[in-house]
Amino acid sequence: MNVRADDLSSQTVFEPPTDLAARANLTAAAYERAATDRLGFWAEQAERIHWQTPFTRVLDWSNPPFAKWFVGGRLNAAYNCVDRHVEAGNGDKVAIHWVGEPAGDTRTLTYADLKDEVCRASNALTELGVGTGDRVAIYLPMIPEAVVAMLACARLGAAHTVVFGGFSADALASRIEDCKAKVVITADGGFRRGSSNALKLAVDEAIAATSVVEHVLVVRRTGQGVGWIEGRDVWWHDVVDTASVEHAPDAFDSEHPLYVMYTSGTTGKPKGILHTTGGYLVQTAYTFWGVFDLKDDDVYWCTADIGWVTGHSYIVYGPLACGATQVLYEGTPDTPHKGRWWEIIQDYRVTKFYTAPTAIRTCMKWGERIPAQYDLSTLRVLGSVGESISPEAYLWYRENIGGGRTPIVDTWWQTETGAHMITPLPGSTAAKPGAAMRPVPGISAEVVDDAGNPVGPSESGYLVLTEPWPSMLRTIWGDDQRFEETYWSRFPGCYFAGDGAKKDQAGDIWLLGRVDDVMNVSGHRLSTTEIESALVSHSKVAEAAAIGASDETTGQAVVGFVILLESAGDGGADIVQELRTHVGKEIGPIAKPRQIVIVTELPKTRSGKIMRRLLRDVAEHRAIGDATTLTDSSVMDLISSGMNNQKDGD
Repeated sequence: MNVRADDLSSQTVFEPPTDLAARANLTAAAYERAATDRLGFWAEQAERIHWQTPFTRVLDWSNPPFAKWFVGGRLNAAYNCVDRHVEAGNGDKVAIHWVGEPAGDTRTLTYADLKDEVCRASNALTELGVGTGDRVAIYLPMIPEAVVAMLACARLGAAHTVVFGGFSADALASRIEDCKAKVVITADGGFRRGSSNALKLAVDEAIAATSVVEHVLVVRRTGQGVGWIEGRDVWWHDVVDTASVEHAPDAFDSEHPLYVMYTSGTTGKPKGILHTTGGYLVQTAYTFWGVFDLKDDDVYWCTADIGWVTGHSYIVYGPLACGATQVLYEGTPDTPHKGRWWEIIQDYRVTKFYTAPTAIRTCMKWGERIPAQYDLSTLRVLGSVGESISPEAYLWYRENIGGGRTPIVDTWWQTETGAHMITPLPGSTAAKPGAAMRPVPGISAEVVDDAGNPVGPSESGYLVLTEPWPSMLRTIWGDDQRFEETYWSRFPGCYFAGDGAKKDQAGDIWLLGRVDDVMNVSGHRLSTTEIESALVSHSKVAEAAAIGASDETTGQAVVGFVILLESAGDGGADIVQELRTHVGKEIGPIAKPRQIVIVTELPKTRSGKIMRRLLRDVAEHRAIGDATTLTDSSVMDLISSGMNNQKDGD
């Protein structure tokens, strides 16, 4: 079934489970309270965290777009994430169940354990010269030390910049140089798909291109050999494991920098998104508690990497500020077998599971028989993060992972927004497969036309945020002008997210993807999201990507790249024409792809995003652009070969 925002006559709507609705953390009353007194509502949410000095004003918006939230308040993010839970008598509660990729490699850290580790790391970093206002780069695999390192930086008031462990030395160097990181925290290597990949080597190459780094703190993870510079390089076990567990945290202003997160891409000047402490911690704690309907006995698992904003907001700061128990997994979903994720859910009795549509579509390709082998009955809420989830993936996820009973929170937010912005609430929203639904209580969003006016029912436009929010980015690191021009110039007074969206007849929001992923075919604006959803609705298709390629006749023409389900084999000789006809039937003749290419993989970054610009390069027979952020750059050779062997449609 393909469901589109402009055709809801057959739309399935899932009501919240009765038992969950009866005990829901956020109900319709929260929307009413936030609408009546938005700033008063946020002041109430700020009570979720500990303030050493109470704030005197909720919001200072006197110099837009530069916001100050919880003015005058002072706090420490690490204290909020660990110390206060121990002081409240919850030191024995499990904070992290860590699962390494190699079989049997596990660790369990209670909140008391985590506090001790963070204090040790804070003392060690102090000895290495790190202090308030400094920056520290973190380049680690998914191991507990990554969480400890982030919290230790926050404890000291040193902003961290976490760089995904799969990024190149050049990408790492550009980030280190831009934020002037004083120390780099890394590991000898990390495990991925059964082998170890070198990290320290990349750090050495990166540091050779800059002169700002004074020390490299190295975790021994794989035991592989590493280069070593005495006086600069230090082993974690030599200085952290031997440090004192006593460390008194200082309190910092609510607007003190917490971290810089660089957005995707390694070419040109890096774009460092700055998040500060108070507002960010308030909104991540509030949305984690409300959107996932957190209960004391929950075991939560987010599959994101620590190097992405999802790992910051919904592995480290949100869950730990709320005192949650969570799973942290080092490996991939298919190592050592394709049921690894579901095995972990079964073994740790996970109740809340948060992953990306890309991963869901991959599991769809492998087939429902794999998750059917495991007991997933403990799951109470499922989450989706990243690009929009297609109705087909949504329904597969709900049925095969959620047992047909578990609500899905399809969350829309960005690196820049810092926390959830638009999503169903599991205990109070009647959810529609594929729809982001409505802003969370306290958030103001609108879909507008080119003139900035709100669109009507069933009309598409641009998604904007019309009021400031606590976890918003404060600026682009070192470039206020770029911050204003990038996010606030298109629609004066509003933050422009860069995404297209549509409102249905009920006023619910459907995301249509990035506005630069909209193609113009003979004057008709078509969304890649809609075309991809139509392709995936075919019974033989597991995943699809669509782009607009230059066309002499129509301006642009649709080109689709399709991965078939394993059960479909090669799809048969007529599969291309079958899929073209299917899209034409689902959307209309204007959307029928000029060409469909059957592929085994799509070009994805390590965060799971499809690099459509590379597909556009292939379709337009250009030299393939920068592919350094791809999980596997060799996939482009296979796609190019398939493209050359495939003929255009009739």
